[in-house]
Order: sequence, then C-alpha cells, then structure tokens
Amino acid sequence: MEKETTKPGNVPVASYDESQIQVLEGMDAIRRRPGMYIGSTGSRGLHHLVVEVVDNSVDEAMAGACTEIQVSIGRDGSVTVVDNGRGFPVKNHPQLGRPAVEVALTTLHAGSKFNAGAYKVSGGLHGVGVTVVNALSEFLEVTVRRDGGLYQQRYRRGVPVTELIRLGDATGTGTIVTFKPDPEIFEETEFSFETINQRLRELAFLNRGLRILLTDERTGQQVDYCFDGGIVSFVQFLNKNRDPLHPSPVYCQGQRDQIEVEVAFQYTDSYNELFFSFANTIRTAEGGTHESGFKTALTRVVNDYARKTGLIKDNQANLTGEDIREGLTAVVSIRLPDPQFEGQTKTKLGTTDAMGAVASVVGEQLAAFLEENPGPAKKMVEKGVLAARAREAARQARELTRRKNALELTALPGKLTDCATRDPAESELFLVEGDSAGGNAKQGRDRRVQAILPLGGKILNVEKARLDKILNHEEIRAIITAVGTGILDDFDLDRARYHKVIIMTDADVDGSHIRTLLLTFFYRYMPRLIEAGYLYIAQPPLYLLRKGKQGHYLYGDGDLEHFYLRHGRNGWTVQRYKGLGEMSREQLWETTMDPDRRTLLKVSVSDAIQADDIFTVLMGDKVEPRRAFIQSNARFVRNLDTVG
Repeated sequence: MEKETTKPGNVPVASYDESQIQVLEGMDAIRRRPGMYIGSTGSRGLHHLVVEVVDNSVDEAMAGACTEIQVSIGRDGSVTVVDNGRGFPVKNHPQLGRPAVEVALTTLHAGSKFNAGAYKVSGGLHGVGVTVVNALSEFLEVTVRRDGGLYQQRYRRGVPVTELIRLGDATGTGTIVTFKPDPEIFEETEFSFETINQRLRELAFLNRGLRILLTDERTGQQVDYCFDGGIVSFVQFLNKNRDPLHPSPVYCQGQRDQIEVEVAFQYTDSYNELFFSFANTIRTAEGGTHESGFKTALTRVVNDYARKTGLIKDNQANLTGEDIREGLTAVVSIRLPDPQFEGQTKTKLGTTDAMGAVASVVGEQLAAFLEENPGPAKKMVEKGVLAARAREAARQARELTRRKNALELTALPGKLTDCATRDPAESELFLVEGDSAGGNAKQGRDRRVQAILPLGGKILNVEKARLDKILNHEEIRAIITAVGTGILDDFDLDRARYHKVIIMTDADVDGSHIRTLLLTFFYRYMPRLIEAGYLYIAQPPLYLLRKGKQGHYLYGDGDLEHFYLRHGRNGWTVQRYKGLGEMSREQLWETTMDPDRRTLLKVSVSDAIQADDIFTVLMGDKVEPRRAFIQSNARFVRNLDTVG
C-alpha cells in the first residue's frame, strides 16, 4: 500500500522518492506516450503512421533509387506501402548482431539517415519514424527484395514474432510494409482515403517524375499520380479555380551550399495569399527560414524593379511584403542535409542557411525574369500598388478594430452583450443570426460565461473584397473587435477574449449561407483561431414533435424519418422551425446553448489545400467550378428548403 503524507491543510499527497522514478525504454516508451511521437492518438496521429512509412519510400526516391510507390488501404483496416527502392538491409548489424531491418524497426534513433553516405537528403532524420509505426501497430509485416532474395519478418505491437526468414530467390529490389494500427492506442482506426490522397498528391508534385498510386480496397477508389512539371504543376493545380494574371508560373531553381532550392509562384486576381512550403518534402505548415528567404527576396526584387521602371515614383514609399503577396500562389521546396526542425512533427524549419540560399536563388532568377518579361512584371507591380492603396485606406479602419483594455474603442455596446467572467478559458461568444434570435439568446443564456453578438443578415463575402472594404463592414468589424485577437499579421491568440466562438445560425439554406460566409472570414483572416480549436458551430433543431406532454427535438429530415419509423405518425404534431427566432428563450437554451445538452461541432482543417479550394469554389468569382461542385454533391444534401 502506498504511503500518504500530509501537508499543511490536511491534504493527503502521494509520496515522492527514488522508487517513483520509472525508466521506459524502446517500445514501452512509445506506447506509453504516443503523442510525443505522432502528435495525438486521434485521426491526425493515425494518418501520421502512413506518412512515416511513405516518407521512407520517398527518401529512396530522393536518393535516386525509387521510381514508383504503391499505397493500398485494406478491407481489414491495414495499410500496405510498396516501393521499388533499394530495400531494407537484411544482413546482421555489425554491433548488434541482429538483421539491420529488425534493428531499424525496433530501435529508436537507429537508421541509415544519420550517415550522409546513404542519404544525401531525407525527411526522416530522427531514426524514430518507422519504429514508432511498428510500436503502435497491432501487427506489422515487412517484406524485402534485396541481394537476390525475398525476406520477411512479422511483428506484434513492435515485438518480433518471427525471425527474418528468407522465403526464396527474387529479382530486383524493394520493400513492402503492411501494418494495422493498434485499437488499444488509437481512438479511431479507420483511415480516410482523402487525407492519405492529399499527402500522396503533394509528394508526387514535389518529386518530379515519381509515380505514386493509391488504392482503397474498401471502396475500389484508385488514383495514379505522376507530374513531370513538378511544383510548377502544383501551382497550376492550386490555381485551377482562379484567374491567373500571367499564363505560366515563375520558376526558380538552384543550389547554394548543398541546399537545393525550388520555387514556383503565380499571381491571380484574388485578394488572398496561398503559400505552401516544404523541406525535404515535409510540409512546414508554420513556415520557417526558407519561407522568410523567399518573401525577403520577392519584396526586395519587386520594389527594385518598380523603382527602376518608374512604376513607383520617388516620392512614394516602397511596397510592403503584404502588398506584393496579394493574390500570390507560391510553393517553396528545398532539400538539404541535416535540417533543423521544431519537434518530430516538423512544422517549422529553423536552419539558418536556408534563408540565404532561397533568397539568393530567388533574388537572382526573379530579377532576370522581370527584366525579360515586362508584361507579367508590370501586372505584378500594379497589383501590389493597388494593394498598397487599399492597405492605406484600411489602416484607420483596422485601428478601430484593435481591442484595448475591454472594448473601449468599439461602438457596439448595444450589440454585444458580454459575459460576466473575464477568464477567456470559461468564456463563450455566440455569433447569432438575426436580432430576434439574438434577443432570445441574451435572455436565455448563462450570463456568467456566455456572450451574445447578434448579426444583422448576411455578412460581406470576404473572398471577393479587399481589406479596406472588409474592415469598413460593420458586422465584420464588430466580430473582430469582440473576439479581440486582431487579424492577419496583427493576430495575437493571447488576446482572445473567448476560447469558444460559436456560430449559431438557422437550420435552413439562408442559415447555411451565413455560416459559410462566416467560416470563409475566419479561415482567411483568423486561421490560427481555428488551429487553436476555438471555433465551433452550434446545432439547433429543425423540428419539434409534440404528443400530449411529450416533446422531441429533431435535427434533420433523416432524424424525422427515423423517428416515424420507430414511433409511427399517430398523434404527433410537427413544428418545423424556420429560424432561431421562432424558439422561446427556454427552447433555445435547452436545445442549443446548454453545455449539458447541446451539440457543438468543432471546426478544424485537416487538408489546407482542399479547404482553400472549396472556399475558392463556393465563394469566388468563377461560376463553372461552383456549378460542378453543386452537381457533384447535390446527392449528399439532407436539409434543403423548397421555394413555393
């Protein structure tokens, strides 16, 4: 029995002495704290397993030893990755006396990527990736074609259950890894075809000429990628639903101090910047030194060209980086030995030399491009000049939205009904469609922690507007001021006044439109609020069924059909809510606002490319992509108002 001691105040605490120090090694350490290695045990961590195995094959491709990778999702929930690379080494490790493939799959920080002779550049440099996959899998099987033979070994939860067996003779080389995630570790074990597809498509773009196939045995879906245009094709893909200002992306390529640099970018007539950066094919979602090098060079070269050609006058200030990047779609990809990432999930590059390498390559080649292509060059500069004018016009409007000490600068005391607590972790802000619903929400809320901001009608579509127009829009200005974080470069998550911002709109077509407009605004101007997990969508009911004293709230047509199948129609009256304003304050509280009974959907972005594409299609200027999207997805609609 554990001893207890008592501190002042008679609070019993567990003892803490040398016996409490535990040493976890190898597989036990990974299985006890999987989040340290793959980020989470949810969907993100689950799909990270696939990324780790595929990245090993991609490293073979970057070494010039692999031309094709096949990935398949099995009916049993497993994933198989096949490549025609050199194959895991199968002979015994000189120090450990075990097959090298077994060492790589069972020993942390064991791998050939510490040796510059085996891999010049690589995404996986910590020697933990495939070991972690093995440790967190119910089973893993590796098959290797190498040295004229076919070899196989099987593991269970990271522990070998067979020796490495030579099955027979074989020609060629390559590796097959099949694994099934362990349900003891993961909250969910069902793989998403789209999530895996997005990563494989990225890898095909980043590795010119590499063929990558994905098959889903559960549904029969299959894709086959091979892009001879590399990242130029990537930029064209990203801009497929936009209108470019010049016909072909600008492409810069070169090498500085063992750092290989590739950059492709193209301007469009949109107002949003779309930027993707990679280091050794690893997506650096938080950017880093390579991004900084590109942005610095772009700003300097465009300003120099604009002054030289008289597009910016002597009495005018330089364009800012933000001005120059308006409407820009860019992909920056570098390959380098020994990259310095922040953490195992590698979301930000810290290698100092990468900044100078990218800036040098882009600076020289972009300057030459502008001189040789005066037409596109003029369009780039003119777009930046227009953005600068809009920025100046927006400056005062932006100042009005910045929060200082409470809401002293805002003119909305009559619109925002704040909560009593000043602890953001407890606070919730409801963005409510309509003044009527807003009034009911104010009366029915928990005044201590729930704030209400009614929105009058549809807000501005920010996909089609410049910043000055956006910041002069009353409803958007009210949202920015109430949330408190600022937007874009002024955004500061620490200033958030609420850790739950809840979009609460009617359960009809107009409500869906308003919700989409709000989501577009948050995605474009406060993306880090979404990344922090602070944005939610309320789920109000669509129907109220009554029979005597009985009452049931239903949230969609499917729920109504299911209810009738179970209970029949006799005696039940149906009230269909046209909007939140039809509910009493008590009904709104018990169905949509009460933390003990409500349903909230947390907004997250698992695929940035797909999210950007959907917002562009739904809210942009082009009609044809929107029509195609509606036609393709109409069969999935469940709640659609009819006009009669």
